[in-house]
Amino acid sequence: MSTTVSVTVNGKPCTVEVEPRTLLSALLRDKLGLTGTHVGCDTSQCGACVVHVDGKSRKSCTTLAVQVDGASITTIEGLAAEDGTLHPMQEAFRENHGLQCGFCTPGMVMSAVDLLQTNPSPSEAEVREWLEGNICRCTG
Repeated sequence: MSTTVSVTVNGKPCTVEVEPRTLLSALLRDKLGLTGTHVGCDTSQCGACVVHVDGKSRKSCTTLAVQVDGASITTIEGLAAEDGTLHPMQEAFRENHGLQCGFCTPGMVMSAVDLLQTNPSPSEAEVREWLEGNICRCTG
């Protein structure tokens, strides 16, 4: 038994047939081919799968696709401008070498963007607390 999910992903409307237990991460990666959203744990522990749902961070590996029906979703691919210009947070990570292997980077970037939308001038302690749900397997 499949169900129809209609979402706007990175500014583009799409309607997809999914099984009721399909995860948002699977919808994005397998159905829509947006593989920038990584899945590291499938248990909502590592944060590699963070996307924005209606402007707020959400771990896509434990969110059902049917739960976001009608929502607007932004993935790491949707942050950059259409001409390829990086989002300021992506550019900051690049300029400051804020990655190692890169696996956790999409989730870190998406979480950091959400933080600055919520708190435009966070302290170092606030940044550390906000990102504690994102784990880098290279650096801890």
